Amino acid sequence: MTLMSKRKEGHIDAVLSGLANACTTSAGFERVHFEHCALPELDLSDIDLSTDFLGKTLRRPFLISSMTGGHLHAARINAVLAEAAQSLGIALGVGSQRVALSAGVFHGTDRTLRRIAPDIALYGNVGAAQLREYRTADMQRAVDMIGADALIIHLNPLQEALQAHGDTRWEGLLQRLQRLCAELPVPVIVKEVGFGISATVAVRLVDCGVAAIDVAGAGGTSWSAVEGRLATDPQLAALAEMYRDWGIPTATSLRQVRAALPDLPLIGSGGIRHGLDAAKAVRLGANLVGQAGPLLRAAIDGIEPLMAHFALFEQGLRLACFATGSANLAALRQVRLLDPV
Repeated sequence: MTLMSKRKEGHIDAVLSGLANACTTSAGFERVHFEHCALPELDLSDIDLSTDFLGKTLRRPFLISSMTGGHLHAARINAVLAEAAQSLGIALGVGSQRVALSAGVFHGTDRTLRRIAPDIALYGNVGAAQLREYRTADMQRAVDMIGADALIIHLNPLQEALQAHGDTRWEGLLQRLQRLCAELPVPVIVKEVGFGISATVAVRLVDCGVAAIDVAGAGGTSWSAVEGRLATDPQLAALAEMYRDWGIPTATSLRQVRAALPDLPLIGSGGIRHGLDAAKAVRLGANLVGQAGPLLRAAIDGIEPLMAHFALFEQGLRLACFATGSANLAALRQVRLLDPV
């Protein structure tokens, strides 16, 4: 196992431990309250949860967020996730493909996913810090190795700064991202890893050609805490704990980015606990809603627990539509909020 693979496996173990979440920062959805509709004039079973995103129609507005790249158990986990995505008609983002690009060790990030899930929206994933070492041809390899419909570039400067030997050279990356967006034939999605994206940064990203943004806000897994659990340097561990609750809450990030960019394809993730949170994320501007940690915990035990998780998740969203008189997601986005964030 390479050192990079070992670190990726440590990340998964930290997430599964349940001890790497934000403590005092919530995603902010508890402050969002829908106006209840006592006469919905709807059949619950007829509510349409489908959505279009980057040229593909999804039966449900869900994204399995990137989380399982570059370690030994990823192939098994990714196969389970792909099976669920195909069955449900939802999107799947793979974990970082850096190990596959650098060492040719795929750990589930190969064409197996397309064989399992031929019809889904499938997204590749490479870190922004790697824009310095990889050219567009390398990014195209990341797309081709899984048959991806888009490529996610993840932003994780704080996480890198809290890693031993992390990459803290982030100057000039926006220009490199702009070049990638112009040259890559598939859409580029940019996401944070759990600290949120501000409206100011979102506008800069769109100006350089990014097709969609995943705000990936604070309130769920804290990658500061994850790195703290892996740190062998006591000072680095102390710094990581200091920043456990850093970031823009997901609800705040969604509201601000949507206000600044009304037409941007937008993903809401970070601290999405259940279907009601998903409904609130949609109301605040998300076209898709992503989960990572809860799905990982379910997928570890196989397809049945994962499908049970999604059934409850979907029902929570469907009930929110029903209780607000919303026949579809477009109607849900227009529902009055009692206490807007």
